[in-house]
Amino acid sequence: MTALTLSTAAASGLRADAIVVGVAKGAKGPVVAPGAEAVDKAYDGALAGILETLGASGGEGEVTKLPAPTGFKAPVVVAVGLGAVPEKDDTFSAEALRRAAGAAARALAGAKKAVFALPITDAADAGVLAEGAALGAYAFDAYKENGKDAKNAKAPLAEVTLLGGKPRDAAYKAALARAIAVTEELNRARDLINTPPNDLYPEAFAAVATAAGKEHGIKVQVLDEKALQKGGFGGILGVGAGSAAAPRLVKLSYTSSKATKHLAFVGKGITYDSGGISLKPAGHNETMKCDMSGAAAVFAAVVAAARLGLEVNVTGWLALAENMPSGSATRPGDVLRMYSGKTVEVLNTDAEGRLVLADALWKASEEKPDAIIDVATLTGAMVLALGNRTFGVMANDDAFRTAIVEAAEEVGEESWPMPLPEHLRKGMDSPTADIANMGERMGGGLVAGLFLKEFVGEGITWAHLDIAGPAFNESGPFGYTPKGGTGSAVRTLVRLAELTAAGDLG
Repeated sequence: MTALTLSTAAASGLRADAIVVGVAKGAKGPVVAPGAEAVDKAYDGALAGILETLGASGGEGEVTKLPAPTGFKAPVVVAVGLGAVPEKDDTFSAEALRRAAGAAARALAGAKKAVFALPITDAADAGVLAEGAALGAYAFDAYKENGKDAKNAKAPLAEVTLLGGKPRDAAYKAALARAIAVTEELNRARDLINTPPNDLYPEAFAAVATAAGKEHGIKVQVLDEKALQKGGFGGILGVGAGSAAAPRLVKLSYTSSKATKHLAFVGKGITYDSGGISLKPAGHNETMKCDMSGAAAVFAAVVAAARLGLEVNVTGWLALAENMPSGSATRPGDVLRMYSGKTVEVLNTDAEGRLVLADALWKASEEKPDAIIDVATLTGAMVLALGNRTFGVMANDDAFRTAIVEAAEEVGEESWPMPLPEHLRKGMDSPTADIANMGERMGGGLVAGLFLKEFVGEGITWAHLDIAGPAFNESGPFGYTPKGGTGSAVRTLVRLAELTAAGDLG
C-alpha cells in the first residue's frame, strides 16, 4: 500500500523521484493549476508554455514528464491533466482531483517517492487527493514471478507526500486517516476480486473475513453447508450444489455503543460463475471470478466502518457459492424452497445471484435493520442499459434511492436511478412454484430487482445496487481505476454508513 503523508515544506527542498503538478485545459492552451506556483516560478513562469510545446493540453488524465528546474532535489516534474479550467470563483471538482492523482500515481510506478503539488484548498481536497493516489497506485502482482510483472518489473509508487496539506491540523489528519482506511479496504476488495477462483472459493473467502474480524473487532459468524442445510437456505445450497467447493453464508457485525441506527449490507459472492447447467458460452466465462464483487464490496465497507469507528451498527452478509455444472447441480425446472419458505422455479441456472441474495436478504430482514442495501454483479441487462462505468440503483423507497445516488456522486462513483415497474412482476409467475427466477427478457435488470424485492421483510427500507458494469474493468486503466477488479460500490456504502451515523440518512 502506498504510504501517504502531508507537508507544508517547499517543493524544491524535498527529496523525491518526481514532483507532480496540475495543468488545466484553458481557452488558449494549458494553464498551470494552483499548488504549482513555486514550480512554475522556478521555470521563470514559462511552465505552461513548455508543456504546450511538449504537446500537453491539460486534458483529463494526460501525463507529461519533463526535467525539473535547477535547484530542485527531485529530477523530474510530472504534469497531470485536470480537465477544463473551472469557472470564475469555482474550484476543481473532487473527482477531477481524485482522477488526476490516480493517473499521476500510476504513471510513477517503479518510483519510491513522489511529491504532489496539486490544488489543495481544504482538508477535503487533501483527502480526495490521497484517495486518488492510493487507488491509482494499486497493482495486483501476487501471481507474477517474484511478485513483479516480468515484462515491466515495476512496483507501485511507494510513497506520496501531499504539499499544502497541514500535518498538524486535526481536520487534515482526519481526512488523511479516512482516506487511508477506505482505500486500504477498497484495495483489499480489488485483491479478492482479482484472485483466481481456484484460490478464492467460498470457504477461503470466509477465512479472509474471519481473519479481518479478529483484527478489527468485528464479530464474524460463518454458516457452513451443514448449518445452511439445517437452516433451510435452499437458494444458497441450490446454487452451490454442483460444486465441490461448498457454499457459505458469512455474517460480519460491527457495533458501536453510540449507535442509534442499524444498516445491513448484503453482497452477492459467486466466487466463480460458469452458469451451471445453463452454461455460459466461451467468451463469457473467462472473467467470472469477479462475480463475487458485491460480497467484496460489502466486506470492505464493513471493515472500513469499523476502522473509522462510525457511530452506526453495520451488518454485512456475504452469500458465497460457486456455480458449477455437475451431476449434482441444480437443473432448469428444479424448484428450490428458499430460507423465507417461498418456492422458486429455476428456469435458468445462470440467474443464480438472485437466488443466493434472496436467502441472505430474508436472513438480514430478521434483524429488522433500518435499511438493507444489497450489492451484486447481477445482470448483463444493466450493462446494456448503463454501460461499463455506471451502476444501477433500485429501491422500494424513492427518497432512499435518491439519497444513494447522491451519496455515490459525492464520493465519485457513477450511478443511475432505475425503476421497479410492477407490470414486469407477472412475467415471473410460475405454474409450479411461488415465483420463477426469470421473467421478461426486456428489462432484465429491473426484473431481477423485482425478484429480490420479494425477499425483503415487510416495512424495511431496501435498495439494490447492480454493479455488473463497473465491477470489473476489462479495458485499459483510467484515472484511479485499474484494469481488473475495481472495488465498485465500496465508497458509496461507506458514505451511506457515515451519513447514517451523522443522522443525515433516514
